[in-house]
Amino acid sequence: MRDGRLRLIFTCCHPSLATGAQVALTLRLLGGLTTAEIARAFLVPEPTMAQRLVRAKGKIRDAGIPYRVPTDADLPGRLGAVLAVVYLIFNEGYTASLGDRLGREDLAAEAIRLGRFPAELMPDEPEVLGLLALMLLAESRRATRTGAGGDLVLLADQDRGRWDQGLIAEGQAIVRQCLRRGRPGPYQIQAAINAVHSDAPVAAATDWQQILQLYNQLQSLSPGPVVALNRAVAVAEVDGPAAALAIVDALDLDSYYVFHAIRADLLRRLGRDAEAARAYETAIARTQNTAEQAFLRRSREALK
Repeated sequence: MRDGRLRLIFTCCHPSLATGAQVALTLRLLGGLTTAEIARAFLVPEPTMAQRLVRAKGKIRDAGIPYRVPTDADLPGRLGAVLAVVYLIFNEGYTASLGDRLGREDLAAEAIRLGRFPAELMPDEPEVLGLLALMLLAESRRATRTGAGGDLVLLADQDRGRWDQGLIAEGQAIVRQCLRRGRPGPYQIQAAINAVHSDAPVAAATDWQQILQLYNQLQSLSPGPVVALNRAVAVAEVDGPAAALAIVDALDLDSYYVFHAIRADLLRRLGRDAEAARAYETAIARTQNTAEQAFLRRSREALK
Protein backbone atom coordinates (compact mmCIF):
# COMPACT_ATOMS: atom_id res chain seq x y z
CA MET A 1 0.00 0.00 0.00
CA ARG A 2 2.97 2.32 0.57
CA ASP A 3 4.32 1.64 -2.88
CA GLY A 4 3.78 4.49 -5.33
CA ARG A 5 3.83 2.05 -8.22
CA LEU A 6 0.68 0.39 -6.94
CA ARG A 7 -1.11 3.75 -6.66
CA LEU A 8 0.00 4.57 -10.19
CA ILE A 9 -1.38 1.28 -11.54
CA PHE A 10 -4.78 1.89 -9.98
CA THR A 11 -4.82 5.51 -11.18
CA CYS A 12 -4.15 4.47 -14.76
CA CYS A 13 -6.71 1.68 -14.43
CA HIS A 14 -9.57 4.02 -13.50
CA PRO A 15 -12.89 2.77 -14.92
CA SER A 16 -13.49 6.02 -16.79
CA LEU A 17 -10.76 4.90 -19.21
CA ALA A 18 -11.30 2.16 -21.76
CA THR A 19 -9.65 -1.10 -20.72
CA GLY A 20 -7.15 -1.02 -23.59
CA ALA A 21 -6.17 2.54 -22.71
CA GLN A 22 -5.74 1.57 -19.04
CA VAL A 23 -3.35 -1.21 -19.88
CA ALA A 24 -1.39 0.75 -22.47
CA LEU A 25 -0.96 3.83 -20.28
CA THR A 26 0.25 1.84 -17.30
CA LEU A 27 2.73 -0.05 -19.43
CA ARG A 28 4.08 3.27 -20.69
CA LEU A 29 4.25 5.14 -17.37
CA LEU A 30 5.07 2.32 -14.98
CA GLY A 31 6.48 -0.51 -17.04
CA GLY A 32 8.84 1.77 -18.93
CA LEU A 33 7.87 0.23 -22.25
CA THR A 34 8.21 2.33 -25.37
CA THR A 35 5.21 3.17 -27.51
CA ALA A 36 6.54 0.79 -30.15
CA GLU A 37 6.80 -2.06 -27.64
CA ILE A 38 3.26 -1.45 -26.40
CA ALA A 39 1.93 -1.29 -29.95
CA ARG A 40 3.55 -4.66 -30.63
CA ALA A 41 1.91 -6.16 -27.53
CA PHE A 42 -1.49 -4.93 -28.77
CA LEU A 43 -0.77 -5.90 -32.40
CA VAL A 44 -1.59 -2.36 -33.63
CA PRO A 45 0.47 0.25 -35.56
CA GLU A 46 2.68 2.51 -33.47
CA PRO A 47 0.88 5.78 -34.48
CA THR A 48 -2.44 4.29 -33.37
CA MET A 49 -1.00 3.45 -29.96
CA ALA A 50 0.58 6.90 -29.64
CA GLN A 51 -2.83 8.52 -30.16
CA ARG A 52 -4.43 6.25 -27.55
CA LEU A 53 -1.80 7.20 -24.98
CA VAL A 54 -2.25 10.93 -25.57
CA ARG A 55 -6.03 10.63 -25.22
CA ALA A 56 -5.72 8.58 -22.02
CA LYS A 57 -3.38 11.11 -20.38
CA GLY A 58 -5.73 13.91 -21.33
CA LYS A 59 -8.70 12.13 -19.79
CA ILE A 60 -6.88 11.59 -16.48
CA ARG A 61 -6.00 15.28 -16.40
CA ASP A 62 -9.43 16.60 -17.41
CA ALA A 63 -11.40 14.25 -15.14
CA GLY A 64 -9.18 14.87 -12.12
CA ILE A 65 -8.70 11.16 -11.51
CA PRO A 66 -7.09 10.79 -8.04
CA TYR A 67 -3.70 9.20 -7.43
CA ARG A 68 -4.60 6.54 -4.88
CA VAL A 69 -5.46 2.88 -4.29
CA PRO A 70 -9.27 2.57 -4.39
CA THR A 71 -11.44 1.50 -1.48
CA ASP A 72 -12.20 -2.18 -0.94
CA ALA A 73 -15.59 -1.75 -2.61
CA ASP A 74 -13.96 -0.37 -5.77
CA LEU A 75 -11.14 -2.89 -6.02
CA PRO A 76 -12.99 -5.59 -8.03
CA GLY A 77 -13.88 -3.13 -10.79
CA ARG A 78 -10.21 -2.27 -11.34
CA LEU A 79 -8.84 -5.76 -10.98
CA GLY A 80 -9.07 -6.95 -14.60
CA ALA A 81 -7.03 -4.07 -15.99
CA VAL A 82 -4.48 -4.24 -13.16
CA LEU A 83 -3.86 -7.94 -13.79
CA ALA A 84 -3.59 -7.32 -17.54
CA VAL A 85 -0.95 -4.66 -16.91
CA VAL A 86 1.14 -6.90 -14.67
CA TYR A 87 0.81 -9.76 -17.16
CA LEU A 88 1.97 -7.65 -20.11
CA ILE A 89 4.90 -6.24 -18.14
CA PHE A 90 5.92 -9.81 -17.36
CA ASN A 91 5.53 -10.86 -20.99
CA GLU A 92 7.85 -8.07 -22.10
CA GLY A 93 10.35 -9.18 -19.48
CA TYR A 94 10.02 -12.82 -20.53
CA THR A 95 10.51 -12.12 -24.24
CA ALA A 96 11.58 -8.58 -25.10
CA SER A 97 10.11 -6.83 -28.12
CA LEU A 98 13.44 -5.31 -29.08
CA GLY A 99 17.14 -5.75 -28.45
CA ASP A 100 19.79 -8.43 -28.52
CA ARG A 101 18.67 -10.28 -25.38
CA LEU A 102 15.81 -12.75 -25.34
CA GLY A 103 14.25 -11.25 -22.21
CA ARG A 104 14.53 -8.46 -19.68
CA GLU A 105 15.05 -9.87 -16.20
CA ASP A 106 14.41 -6.51 -14.56
CA LEU A 107 10.90 -6.22 -16.01
CA ALA A 108 10.00 -9.81 -15.15
CA ALA A 109 11.15 -9.32 -11.55
CA GLU A 110 9.18 -6.06 -11.31
CA ALA A 111 6.04 -7.77 -12.65
CA ILE A 112 6.31 -10.56 -10.07
CA ARG A 113 6.86 -8.00 -7.31
CA LEU A 114 3.83 -6.02 -8.46
CA GLY A 115 1.81 -9.22 -8.77
CA ARG A 116 2.34 -9.94 -5.10
CA PHE A 117 0.60 -6.69 -4.08
CA PRO A 118 -2.87 -7.60 -5.42
CA ALA A 119 -2.38 -11.09 -3.96
CA GLU A 120 -1.93 -9.46 -0.55
CA LEU A 121 -4.81 -7.02 -1.07
CA MET A 122 -7.27 -9.62 -2.43
CA PRO A 123 -6.14 -13.08 -1.30
CA ASP A 124 -9.59 -14.55 -1.97
CA GLU A 125 -9.50 -13.69 -5.69
CA PRO A 126 -8.29 -16.84 -7.48
CA GLU A 127 -7.36 -15.01 -10.70
CA VAL A 128 -4.96 -12.79 -8.74
CA LEU A 129 -3.28 -15.90 -7.38
CA GLY A 130 -3.44 -17.57 -10.79
CA LEU A 131 -1.48 -14.75 -12.42
CA LEU A 132 1.17 -14.88 -9.70
CA ALA A 133 1.52 -18.65 -10.13
CA LEU A 134 1.75 -18.28 -13.91
CA MET A 135 4.60 -15.78 -13.62
CA LEU A 136 6.49 -17.82 -11.03
CA LEU A 137 6.31 -21.03 -13.07
CA ALA A 138 7.37 -19.31 -16.29
CA GLU A 139 10.19 -17.45 -14.54
CA SER A 140 11.51 -20.72 -13.11
CA ARG A 141 12.82 -21.57 -16.60
CA ARG A 142 14.70 -18.32 -17.25
CA ALA A 143 18.23 -19.70 -16.71
CA THR A 144 17.68 -22.41 -19.33
CA ARG A 145 15.90 -20.40 -22.04
CA THR A 146 19.20 -19.29 -23.59
CA GLY A 147 22.52 -21.00 -24.16
CA ALA A 148 25.99 -19.77 -23.25
CA GLY A 149 26.07 -17.42 -26.25
CA GLY A 150 22.58 -16.08 -25.69
CA ASP A 151 21.01 -18.44 -28.23
CA LEU A 152 17.34 -19.25 -27.71
CA VAL A 153 16.68 -22.77 -26.37
CA LEU A 154 13.25 -24.30 -26.93
CA LEU A 155 11.28 -25.68 -23.98
CA ALA A 156 11.76 -29.24 -25.21
CA ASP A 157 15.54 -28.82 -25.26
CA GLN A 158 16.02 -27.08 -21.91
CA ASP A 159 17.99 -28.63 -19.05
CA ARG A 160 15.13 -29.17 -16.60
CA GLY A 161 17.55 -29.94 -13.80
CA ARG A 162 18.45 -26.24 -13.81
CA TRP A 163 14.88 -24.99 -13.47
CA ASP A 164 14.35 -23.00 -10.26
CA GLN A 165 12.71 -25.52 -7.95
CA GLY A 166 11.82 -22.87 -5.36
CA LEU A 167 9.73 -20.92 -7.86
CA ILE A 168 8.17 -24.15 -9.16
CA ALA A 169 7.19 -25.26 -5.65
CA GLU A 170 5.62 -21.88 -4.86
CA GLY A 171 3.81 -21.71 -8.19
CA GLN A 172 2.47 -25.25 -7.98
CA ALA A 173 1.26 -24.71 -4.41
CA ILE A 174 -0.71 -21.66 -5.59
CA VAL A 175 -2.18 -23.65 -8.51
CA ARG A 176 -3.37 -26.33 -6.09
CA GLN A 177 -4.89 -23.62 -3.92
CA CYS A 178 -6.75 -22.24 -6.93
CA LEU A 179 -8.01 -25.67 -7.95
CA ARG A 180 -9.52 -26.23 -4.51
CA ARG A 181 -11.59 -23.07 -4.91
CA GLY A 182 -13.24 -24.30 -8.08
CA ARG A 183 -13.54 -20.87 -9.75
CA PRO A 184 -11.39 -21.28 -12.89
CA GLY A 185 -10.25 -18.29 -14.92
CA PRO A 186 -7.80 -17.63 -17.78
CA TYR A 187 -4.76 -16.89 -15.60
CA GLN A 188 -5.38 -19.94 -13.43
CA ILE A 189 -5.67 -22.20 -16.47
CA GLN A 190 -2.48 -20.81 -17.99
CA ALA A 191 -0.76 -21.39 -14.65
CA ALA A 192 -2.05 -24.97 -14.63
CA ILE A 193 -0.63 -25.50 -18.13
CA ASN A 194 2.76 -24.31 -16.93
CA ALA A 195 2.45 -26.54 -13.86
CA VAL A 196 1.96 -29.58 -16.12
CA HIS A 197 5.15 -28.65 -18.00
CA SER A 198 7.05 -28.27 -14.74
CA ASP A 199 5.86 -31.72 -13.60
CA ALA A 200 7.61 -33.46 -16.50
CA PRO A 201 11.20 -34.46 -15.65
CA VAL A 202 11.96 -34.67 -19.39
CA ALA A 203 10.14 -33.24 -22.39
CA ALA A 204 9.03 -36.67 -23.58
CA ALA A 205 7.12 -37.18 -20.33
CA THR A 206 4.92 -34.09 -20.85
CA ASP A 207 1.22 -34.87 -20.45
CA TRP A 208 0.05 -33.24 -23.67
CA GLN A 209 -3.45 -34.69 -23.34
CA GLN A 210 -3.92 -32.80 -20.09
CA ILE A 211 -2.44 -29.65 -21.60
CA LEU A 212 -4.85 -29.89 -24.54
CA GLN A 213 -7.78 -30.31 -22.17
CA LEU A 214 -6.68 -27.18 -20.30
CA TYR A 215 -6.40 -25.26 -23.58
CA ASN A 216 -9.92 -26.40 -24.48
CA GLN A 217 -11.12 -24.96 -21.19
CA LEU A 218 -9.13 -21.77 -21.75
CA GLN A 219 -10.60 -21.35 -25.22
CA SER A 220 -14.13 -21.66 -23.85
CA LEU A 221 -13.46 -19.04 -21.15
CA SER A 222 -11.30 -16.65 -23.16
CA PRO A 223 -11.69 -17.30 -26.89
CA GLY A 224 -9.31 -15.55 -29.26
CA PRO A 225 -6.81 -16.19 -32.03
CA VAL A 226 -3.73 -16.21 -29.77
CA VAL A 227 -5.30 -18.80 -27.48
CA ALA A 228 -6.24 -20.86 -30.55
CA LEU A 229 -2.64 -20.59 -31.82
CA ASN A 230 -1.18 -21.82 -28.54
CA ARG A 231 -3.78 -24.59 -28.42
CA ALA A 232 -2.63 -25.70 -31.88
CA VAL A 233 0.81 -26.47 -30.43
CA ALA A 234 -0.82 -28.97 -28.06
CA VAL A 235 -2.97 -30.34 -30.89
CA ALA A 236 0.20 -31.02 -32.88
CA GLU A 237 1.54 -33.17 -30.05
CA VAL A 238 -1.72 -35.08 -29.56
CA ASP A 239 -3.23 -35.33 -33.06
CA GLY A 240 -0.25 -34.53 -35.29
CA PRO A 241 1.05 -31.49 -37.19
CA ALA A 242 -1.52 -31.73 -40.01
CA ALA A 243 -4.44 -31.25 -37.59
CA ALA A 244 -2.62 -28.35 -35.97
CA LEU A 245 -1.81 -26.68 -39.29
CA ALA A 246 -5.49 -26.70 -40.26
CA ILE A 247 -6.22 -24.71 -37.09
CA VAL A 248 -3.33 -22.30 -37.63
CA ASP A 249 -4.17 -21.60 -41.27
CA ALA A 250 -7.66 -20.49 -40.24
CA LEU A 251 -6.32 -17.75 -37.93
CA ASP A 252 -5.87 -14.09 -38.82
CA LEU A 253 -2.57 -13.28 -37.11
CA ASP A 254 -0.34 -12.16 -39.97
CA SER A 255 1.35 -9.41 -37.93
CA TYR A 256 2.28 -11.79 -35.10
CA TYR A 257 5.68 -13.39 -35.62
CA VAL A 258 4.88 -16.36 -33.36
CA PHE A 259 2.06 -17.31 -35.74
CA HIS A 260 4.53 -17.63 -38.62
CA ALA A 261 7.14 -19.38 -36.47
CA ILE A 262 4.65 -22.04 -35.33
CA ARG A 263 3.33 -22.43 -38.86
CA ALA A 264 6.88 -22.85 -40.18
CA ASP A 265 7.62 -25.58 -37.66
CA LEU A 266 4.42 -27.45 -38.52
CA LEU A 267 5.24 -27.26 -42.22
CA ARG A 268 8.75 -28.53 -41.49
CA ARG A 269 7.35 -31.49 -39.58
CA LEU A 270 5.12 -32.27 -42.55
CA GLY A 271 8.09 -32.23 -44.93
CA ARG A 272 6.91 -29.11 -46.76
CA ASP A 273 10.29 -27.46 -46.57
CA ALA A 274 9.87 -24.77 -49.24
CA GLU A 275 6.72 -23.45 -47.55
CA ALA A 276 8.40 -23.74 -44.15
CA ALA A 277 11.34 -21.63 -45.38
CA ARG A 278 8.98 -18.87 -46.52
CA ALA A 279 7.16 -18.95 -43.19
CA TYR A 280 10.47 -18.67 -41.32
CA GLU A 281 11.40 -15.67 -43.48
CA THR A 282 8.12 -13.98 -42.60
CA ALA A 283 8.60 -14.70 -38.89
CA ILE A 284 12.11 -13.22 -39.02
CA ALA A 285 10.72 -10.06 -40.58
CA ARG A 286 8.02 -9.76 -37.91
CA THR A 287 10.28 -9.77 -34.81
CA GLN A 288 12.86 -7.21 -33.72
CA ASN A 289 14.41 -9.39 -31.04
CA THR A 290 17.79 -10.48 -32.37
CA ALA A 291 17.89 -13.67 -30.28
CA GLU A 292 14.61 -14.78 -31.82
CA GLN A 293 15.77 -13.76 -35.28
CA ALA A 294 18.95 -15.80 -34.90
CA PHE A 295 17.00 -18.87 -33.77
CA LEU A 296 14.57 -18.56 -36.68
CA ARG A 297 17.45 -18.21 -39.14
CA ARG A 298 19.09 -21.35 -37.76
CA SER A 299 15.79 -23.19 -38.10
CA ARG A 300 15.43 -22.02 -41.68
CA GLU A 301 18.99 -23.01 -42.56
CA ALA A 302 18.47 -26.45 -41.03
CA LEU A 303 15.90 -27.12 -43.73
CA LYS A 304 18.71 -27.23 -46.27
